[in-house]
Amino acid sequence: MDPASLVLAQQRPVGVPNSYRALADHAGVPCSTLHHRARGRQSLRAKAERQQYLTPPEEQAVVEFLLHMSKLGQPVRMKHVPSIAFSATRQRCANNGPSKPPGKNWAKALENRHPELRAKRVGALDWNRHEKNIYGKIVH
Repeated sequence: MDPASLVLAQQRPVGVPNSYRALADHAGVPCSTLHHRARGRQSLRAKAERQQYLTPPEEQAVVEFLLHMSKLGQPVRMKHVPSIAFSATRQRCANNGPSKPPGKNWAKALENRHPELRAKRVGALDWNRHEKNIYGKIVH
């Protein structure tokens, strides 16, 4: 809950007049924000959370699946992540789930929200070193 909503939810302090200006000065929040919250406007963060494609548990499940696949040695390409997310949303009720997969930039936004999904850059292996160490892997 943001500070302005907390100020409105709490009981008015003794000695503070019943006005948005007095409450704003007392709590240290902008008067316009208090007025907007009193009229029902959400904060930008709450609105963004409400508009996300996946619910937080669904997003966490997708992230865990991607990390699990990576640990198994089969990392999922970012172009396939939206279809995985769409599959996760199909588990919802028929009228509550989205009818389309997420947009083209959704996978990049997911990667920005969860930095552990970023692919690690690996330097190229020297060809001479590669040739010397591959024999044991070929012959059993």
